[in-house]
Amino acid sequence: MTVRRREFITLLGGAAAAWPLTARAQQAVVPVIGWLSNRNAETDRPPLAAFRQGLNVHGFVEGRNVAIEYRFANGDYDQLGTLSGDLIRRHAAVIVNAGAGATGTRFLKELSTKVPVVFISGRDPVKAGLVPNLNHPGGNLTGITTLFRELAPKRLGLLHELLPHAGAIAVLANSLNLASEEEITALQEAARHLGAELKLLSFPGTDDGIDQAFARLAQMRPDAVFLATDPFFFTRANQIAILMARLGLPALYFRREFAAAGGLMSYGSNPDEFYRAAGEYTGRILEGEKAGDLPVQQPTTSELVINLRTAKALGLKVPQTLLAIADEVIE
Repeated sequence: MTVRRREFITLLGGAAAAWPLTARAQQAVVPVIGWLSNRNAETDRPPLAAFRQGLNVHGFVEGRNVAIEYRFANGDYDQLGTLSGDLIRRHAAVIVNAGAGATGTRFLKELSTKVPVVFISGRDPVKAGLVPNLNHPGGNLTGITTLFRELAPKRLGLLHELLPHAGAIAVLANSLNLASEEEITALQEAARHLGAELKLLSFPGTDDGIDQAFARLAQMRPDAVFLATDPFFFTRANQIAILMARLGLPALYFRREFAAAGGLMSYGSNPDEFYRAAGEYTGRILEGEKAGDLPVQQPTTSELVINLRTAKALGLKVPQTLLAIADEVIE
């Protein structure tokens, strides 16, 4: 077949014009995941690593066939609405509500009217009115409940085993976190059985709030401290562990990072487990499954971490019964 030069140039020009259109079409089909967190980029590194592992199970690799848009509130709950709106305008196919569940039921339900949501929440999603039941959440929501309320009595029991003669235990809680209220209710019930006296110290999860709380602790001088579960506290793990050490107070925390930073002891769900599960759920939704058809999951493992260096600095002897069941001992 003979093609005249003018015809060839026309064909070539048409193909060249089509190339960027094709490239844009290929880029448009790459799904976007919205990562909405009340923490910050630094504290979310381990959770994100586990989340990406879960995504990889379903063949999704960030930067190859999926994009992730990150939005961090750095402990400021008021920013979450603005950040989620930005992710919706970015046309996120799924939003992972990572550590922002304390903003309440209404926030998540409104968000799920626009996009599928995979939540990670410390609250019981059924009691909170988030989903009708765990096995079939329905709607556009699913996720993982981290069982912080259910673990609260066990955590208090571990603290009591370490310090059986502690007369007053201060409970530090974020007044902005609805999940803390449920955890405190469970703690109060457990304290009655143990004969322990709890002194609630509730304050807003801000830097000023932390300063005020530790000023109060210095005046109270409790025998021990129980730190309620909260995403904001986690963003200040090093700061809180240092302040607790300055006061010479033994404290129980909810994540190993506190113990690694010099805190005495931590006990809680293994976050890698539920962030990996969130990644797998996100991958399944991207493959076409409905969020409401995926059962809300619960963690199957918890970890106890004891910092023996801190115990020695506080003049405490850790019982062998606790050392025997510890998942990690920092010496």
